[in-house]
Amino acid sequence: MTPEESKFIDFNRPYIAGNQLAYIHEAIQSGHISGDGQFTKKCHAYLERTLNIKKALLTTSCTHALEMSAMLLNLKNDDEVITPSFTFVSTINSFILRGAKPVFADIRKDTLNIDEKQIEPLITEKTKAIYIVHYAGVGCELDEIIRISRKYKLPVVEDNAHGLFGKYKGQFLGTFGIMACQSFHETKNFSSGEGGALLLNDDKLIDRAEIIREKGTNRSKFFRGQIDKYSWVDIGSSYLPSEILAAVLWSQLEETELIQKKRKEIWERYFSSLRDWANEEGIAFPFVPNYCEQSYHMFYLQFPNLQERQNFINYLRQENIYSVFHYVPLHTSTMGRKYGYKAGDLPVTEETSDRLVRIPFFFDLSENEQERVISVIQKYHITS
Repeated sequence: MTPEESKFIDFNRPYIAGNQLAYIHEAIQSGHISGDGQFTKKCHAYLERTLNIKKALLTTSCTHALEMSAMLLNLKNDDEVITPSFTFVSTINSFILRGAKPVFADIRKDTLNIDEKQIEPLITEKTKAIYIVHYAGVGCELDEIIRISRKYKLPVVEDNAHGLFGKYKGQFLGTFGIMACQSFHETKNFSSGEGGALLLNDDKLIDRAEIIREKGTNRSKFFRGQIDKYSWVDIGSSYLPSEILAAVLWSQLEETELIQKKRKEIWERYFSSLRDWANEEGIAFPFVPNYCEQSYHMFYLQFPNLQERQNFINYLRQENIYSVFHYVPLHTSTMGRKYGYKAGDLPVTEETSDRLVRIPFFFDLSENEQERVISVIQKYHITS
């Protein structure tokens, strides 16, 4: 193994934007680092203007944005929420914390998004919301999902952790439901290390969202000079990120075009270089419908079975390349079983979880590193 080949290639490396350190310094020097300062306001304005949404509110994580969404919907004991099992646990915890119960739907085999055909049969008199996830930044079948939501008067919340700046039929993901939740974790296209945002598409939710985000107080109105003192008026918690984190995020949002251009190039190089190998080995590729514009969040492969997936991960590790699987189905987990689910209930979700692996994908992945990943992968052959 040559010195170049012996270098370890991570699955992810957080991107450091050009102005990041300067903005952190500026935030510290401003004397206001506790949140909702100049960098937070810049991020809010950028998201609102670019996505054409009613209001954006930065949060300390996507998890907290999801928790806020459940509070805004007044979810409570014994309410039911339809959602995929193939997602991160934060999607579900957000409303379980309010006493609501998950009703899991299976996913599509192509996009790995919630199977829209399963939603309507799952609706009962207890159903209060539909939470959807745009897996890998590829939009769910939103025409049908929004049709169902309007027919039954059920709000849709988009878990758009993967999908910032992705589009469905020309419209940005995160702008279809009543609310959407974004992640700015270090594994996402745009990162503040930890962080998130709640996107509001209904202006009737804005006042209460600000209150919930400010510990249940009307403090935001006080700082805008709309009231002469603030007080406790609702439930809430402390969901404001520090101004230092907002400065980091703003440095990256400033570079949106550059970041997305580079990630697109990496994704397309993987797609064109590995397509013939995947076809020969019977390995499934990501699927992006022609009416969707993805966010270029990840590149994944689906192997014939769990053993082949594990063999491949181990093979790459021996070549000093780190790859990872993804979600373990929530319905088969310890908590999922407490809600009455068992293995076999959602076959596509379970099969996908066993077969999927994500390969290195991040802004600073050099052409030489990517070519090495591609070359190593092309030498792998299915054994069974």
